[in-house]
Amino acid sequence: MAIIRELAQEKTHLAYAAMKELRPAIGSAEAFVARVNGTQRPEGYRLVAAFEPDAEEAVAAAGFRTGHFLAWGHAMYCDDLSTRAMHRGRGYGGQLLDWMIAETRRLKCDEFHLDSGVGPDRQEAHRLYLNKRMRISSHHFALKL
Repeated sequence: MAIIRELAQEKTHLAYAAMKELRPAIGSAEAFVARVNGTQRPEGYRLVAAFEPDAEEAVAAAGFRTGHFLAWGHAMYCDDLSTRAMHRGRGYGGQLLDWMIAETRRLKCDEFHLDSGVGPDRQEAHRLYLNKRMRISSHHFALKL
């Protein structure tokens, strides 16, 4: 069982190793902290992380935000959910999902959402989401500019 805690601004760096595995283009730890704290947190982004006892860095982390959407009402959206490869299969992603879903309820949001990539490397993640009673509700389209 991991220790789950929300990361304050001064602890953002503890999520770097987990997030780097999901988002390899985020650059250095310093660039990650600057982007999260300088741009994303002011927009409502929050971080929660899973720690093994006596571990300094997070073994898994999730970034999320709440907002008001015409389609979903007041909803929480998970931008990022990642478990470091050497720690996968221990339930840390599920514990973070459970924490975010509880926070969604605590904030009286109407829904919880996340998007997930496709491909064979995402099958375990998709199994987790389906086991948490999430459903595939849409296709996500993007245009890179």
